[in-house]
This record gives sequence, C-alpha cells and structure tokens, in this order.
Amino acid sequence: MDSATKDEMQPSLPPGSSCPGPEWPEQERAERLARGAALKWASGIFYRPEQLARLGQYRSREVQRTCSLEARIKSVVQSYLEGVKTGVWQLAQASEAVRGAREALGQAHGLLQGAAEATQTLRPLREQVVQHKQLQVLSQLLPRLWAVPAAVAHARSLIDARQLLEAYVCLRELEQLQEETWAPLGGLELAVFEGLGPLAEALGQAVEAAAGAAGRLAREDPAQLVAAVRVAEVDAGYTASLELAPRGWRQRCLQALQEGLDRTHFGTPLLPEPGALAGWLEALRVALPAELAIAEALVAPCCPPHYKVVQLWAHTLHSGLRRCLQQLLGGPELGAADAFTLLHWALHVYLGPEMMGSLELGPEADVSQLEPLLTPENIEQLEATFVAQIQANVAQWLQKALDGEVAEWNREQEPGTDSSGFYHSPMPAIVLQILEENIRVSSLVSESLQQRVQGMALSELGTFLRSFSDALIRFSRDHARGEAMAPHYVPYLLATLNHQSALSSSVSVLQPDGAASGALAPVETALDELQRRICRLVLEALLAELQPLFAALPSRRWLSSPELLDDVCERTARFCQDFRRVRNPAAQLLLAEAERTVVLQYLRALMQGRLVCRGADERTQVAERLQQDAAQLRELFLGLGLEESVQCAPVLLALRDLLNLRDPMLLGLEVAGLRQKFPDVSEDHVSALLDLRGDVSREQRLAALSSLQVGPQPSPSAGRRALFSLVPAPAPALSSCLPSGPCA
Repeated sequence: MDSATKDEMQPSLPPGSSCPGPEWPEQERAERLARGAALKWASGIFYRPEQLARLGQYRSREVQRTCSLEARIKSVVQSYLEGVKTGVWQLAQASEAVRGAREALGQAHGLLQGAAEATQTLRPLREQVVQHKQLQVLSQLLPRLWAVPAAVAHARSLIDARQLLEAYVCLRELEQLQEETWAPLGGLELAVFEGLGPLAEALGQAVEAAAGAAGRLAREDPAQLVAAVRVAEVDAGYTASLELAPRGWRQRCLQALQEGLDRTHFGTPLLPEPGALAGWLEALRVALPAELAIAEALVAPCCPPHYKVVQLWAHTLHSGLRRCLQQLLGGPELGAADAFTLLHWALHVYLGPEMMGSLELGPEADVSQLEPLLTPENIEQLEATFVAQIQANVAQWLQKALDGEVAEWNREQEPGTDSSGFYHSPMPAIVLQILEENIRVSSLVSESLQQRVQGMALSELGTFLRSFSDALIRFSRDHARGEAMAPHYVPYLLATLNHQSALSSSVSVLQPDGAASGALAPVETALDELQRRICRLVLEALLAELQPLFAALPSRRWLSSPELLDDVCERTARFCQDFRRVRNPAAQLLLAEAERTVVLQYLRALMQGRLVCRGADERTQVAERLQQDAAQLRELFLGLGLEESVQCAPVLLALRDLLNLRDPMLLGLEVAGLRQKFPDVSEDHVSALLDLRGDVSREQRLAALSSLQVGPQPSPSAGRRALFSLVPAPAPALSSCLPSGPCA
C-alpha cells in the first residue's frame, strides 16, 4: 500500500474544526484507542487490492455518517440552550418575589416594635393586678395565718408530750396552709412559716428516738412505738407540692431501730478484760435469744410487715457482735483460755440450739447465710495463739513432772510398786493425761485445732523423751563419778524402763484418727532410743560388777574349779533379781541383753590369750569347762525366766567343739561350721582360739583360716544377734595371717 492511499485512509475533520491538545489524560487515551481501532479496521478492509475499488463508496458512507452525527449534536445543543434560557427567566421571577417578601417583613417588624412600646405602658397596670390578687388571697387567709404561731407552739407541746400522731396532723395542716399561700403569692415565703422546718425536724427526731427505744417501748408503751412508725409510714407516702427535699423518715426510723439495738448490746467502747471474755459471751448467750424473742413477740406486731423486724433484729445483732469480735481480735493477744472460749462459742454455741439455732426462733432469725462471726484468718489466728500458749504450758507441766521424777532417784527408799509388784510411778500417766486432755478439749472446737494440738502433743512428747534421756545420762554420770551416789541406782533405772513401756503402750491414744501411720514414727523412734539407753545403763552397771571376776578367766584355777563361774552366776542372779519388777516385754529384752553381756564378757576373756593348753588333757579340760559353764549359764537364765531359744550361751558349745577336736587337720571343717553358725566371727577370733589350743602349726592355722574365705558364705539371719563383732581380739602375729587377710 503506497503513501497516498494511507493519507486517504486518515479520518478527516469537519471544516472550521480544530484539534487542540487534550484537556485531560482520559480524552487523550480515548483518542489513541479510537485511532488505533480505525487503523485496524482500515487495514483489514483494504488489505487486498481488489477492495481498493470500493474506496469511494466507503468514503461517501463515512461522510454521510459524519453529517448525521453533526446534525444530532446540533439538535442536542439547541435543546440544552433552550432549557438554560427558561431557567434564567425563572430565577429572575424568583428574585422579584423574594424582594417583595423582604419589604413585607420590614413593614411587619415596624408594626411589632410599635406594639411592644405600647405594651410597656401596660406593665404598671399588670403589677397592680397581681398585687390586688395577692392582697385578696391574704385577706381571705389572714385569720388562719394569725393562728400559725399558736399552732406551731401547740404542735411542739404535742411532740414533748409524745403525742406524735396529733403533732403530725397539726404539722400537715400547717404545711397545707403554706402550700395554699405559696402558689397565689407567686412563691413568696411568708415569715410566719419559718417555724415549720424546725418543727418538722423536731418531730423527725422524736420519731427516731421512739424507734431507737423500740425494745423498751414495746414492753412499756407500745402505743407510742406504733404512733412513731405510723408517722414515718404516712410521711413516706405524702408528696408535697412545694419544692422541698423528702424527709426520709422511714429510712431514719429503720436506721434508728438498728442503732438503738446495737447501742443496747454493743454500745460500750470497753472490751472485756483478759479472763472476763467467758462471762461476756455467756451474757450474750442469754441476752441475744431473749432480744430476738422480744422482737418477734412485741416489736414485730407494732411495725408493718415489710419492716421484717425479726430479720432486721437478727442481722443487726449479728453485725454488731461481729464488729466487736473483730475489735477484740485486733487488740492485745488473748490468753489460751479466752482463745479457746471464743473459738468454741463462735463455732458451736452461737449457731447452736441455745442461741441462733433455737427451734423457738422463726426462719427470719436465720443468720447462717450471713458472714461468719470469725473469718478464716481469725480462726487461724486464734488457733495459732491457743496452740502456742498451750504448748508453753504443756512444756512447763512436763518439765515439772520430769523434775519430780528425777528428784526421787536419789531417795533412800526403793521405787514404789503397784499391786502386781512392778515398779510404778505416776509420771507416765501424768504425761499422757496432760497431752490427751488437751487433745480431747481441742476436739470440742474443730478438727483443724485438734490436729494442731495433736501435732503439738507429739512434738512435746518427743522433747520430753529427749529430756528424760538426758536426765538419765546425768544421773548415771553423777553416780559413776561418785558426785551423787544413788542408794538404789539400778532399781530406779528399772523403774524408768517401766515408764518407757507405759508410754510406749499408750502413746497410740495421741495418734489422730485417720492420720497416716507414720505420724507416731518420731515418737516411737525416741521411745526405742530411750529403751536402748536405759538397757545400756543397766548393762553397764552389771558389767561393772562382773569385770573383776572375768579378769581371772581363763586360768588354771578356772580349769580346776567352778568357783569363778559360780561367783559370776551368783552376782548375776543377785543383780537380775529386780528384773522381775519390770514388765514384759521389756523384762525379757533386759534378760536377753544381760545374758548376752555375760557371754560377751566370757568370750572377751577367752580371746585375751591368758591361757594356752599344754596338751590334749588340758584341751579336754577346757572343753569340759566350756560345756559345764554353758550349762550353768543356761540354767541360771532359765531360772530367771529367759527363754532358751534366745540365749547366747550355746556359742560356748561351738567353741568347745573347736577346742576338743583331736585331729588338727580337720580344723578347717570345724572353723567353717563355726562361721556358718556365727557369721561375724573373724580371723582374729579364730586365731585367738587356735592359740588357746596350743597345738596348731603355721600350715594348719593357714589352712583353717582359709576355710573362712573359700567355704560357703553363711546365710543371713534376721533374728541372729551379733556376738563376735562385739568382742575385741588381740591381733595375731604376721606369720599367722593369710596373705589376703585383714591382718596381713
């Protein structure tokens, strides 16, 4: 396509038109889109050469379309121009109408100003008319107004005479007269009515005073109380036309009822002195139910039902009492007796059948839904105070009981006995009674206080047992040093063992119901430790008597005569004869420990190496002596009441078998058997026994000692008591030790 053809395809503008630059970006964009669309259309139409023949037709068609569009545009513009012309004419007509209205309004304003000036001349006349009307009203009410001061004085005399209803009627008549004069006089206050305000206040105070003394008036003059309540109720329903604040006599009457009741029982600022709290609470226990009964029987009939007098009485008394108790607890700390009394009274007596829970009181007197007298913090404070002071008292009482018991230990007389012949002292019963009584008393208050006191009792009992043990140590030390020789040292030790048994058998009464089984564990441990200490002191006394006798054993004299062991048995029997005054199982325990002590001393003497057998005959004599001594000790303690199954003397028979063995080559088997029976036997003990034989060579000794290690290990036995581990043995020579032994 050549350039001339392209120029002919460009759209032409009408003559006289111009193509100015776009006035806004949207116009320019629309123009670009239109030109692009036209070019696209022309390119599609005239793409083929044979279509160029129709160029004239297309041109004429476009010219016709352009002319049609111009005609339509001219028509629309002509229509818009005609509408604008019509609108301009209408605006001109409206402007003329507004100008005429402004002129008419100006004329009316001038007329109104003239009328206002004319009315100013009528104001004095209007004022004269108002004054004439007021004078007319005053002339009509003048006789009644002259009587107002006398009526006020009469009303005051009625108030003084406690004729409250009549005084209120008089006051209402005066107020009605004031209302009748107030409106006609245009709100003008007359001086004659100035006394009505003080008169109404005086009547209100009289109503309050009657309500405040409701309890007394209900008994002495119920009519006066009824009159006061009726005045308050009638005034509550009265609506004055004057702009006066409501008097609120009903609310004042109810408040006076509460204040009067509170003042009667809790008005004094002085709280009960220490020790006087119980009497004060007892007086309240009697007075409060009586007050509620009066309210229900006498005061309630004098008041409207919506006053709910009984409920008001109960709540007022409860609130006043609660306030007093809070003041009491905020003051100096209460004593133990007062704290207990207050806790018991508040938690049990107050809501119990003797007071607020009485069946004689109606449901309106129920205070169970109100705040409790004592808050949880108050209860915690009182319980802590009670427990702390009781703990101090209990510690003092237990110390006195212990001091009294200790003072008897140095007496010239033996301990007292009971009807069964056992050593007896009232101290255990006193201790348990003190603790049990405090627990029992605390259970009357609450479970939490009981648990606190039980914990305190167990703690103080543990402290007492430790003090008891320390006193025994001092008693034994002073006796041993000779500073305070007790004439009956051992009997009093045995008596303390009975005390321990009595405490141990009865301590379960201090255990809280439902408490864990471990609650008594510390006390039981202390009791067991006390028992062991007493037994140890008794056995030390026995040991002090027997040690001089065992110093000569074993010896040639011991081999030839039973005299040495006879002396041991005699002293042991004499020492243990008082064991029969000890109650079981402590007596059996003490006998078993005494028998073991004798056997241990016997073994200790054998291990000292004081005797070495010179031949087979002497070994036979030693074996026979061991057998005889074992039998003698067995018979001794059987006679004292010790069961044979718990005796330790059979160890001597095992040693007899070791010493009586004729073939040293079999010592290994015998030593292994000894180890099976007594697992705590050591190489030192076996070496000492082999030294006592006097016929064991070094090789035989090593072979016998090796059986302690290579042989089967002894089975543990819970009931087997230690023997050899408590007996020191002299260290053997190095040549007698195994290479891996403890002495190597």
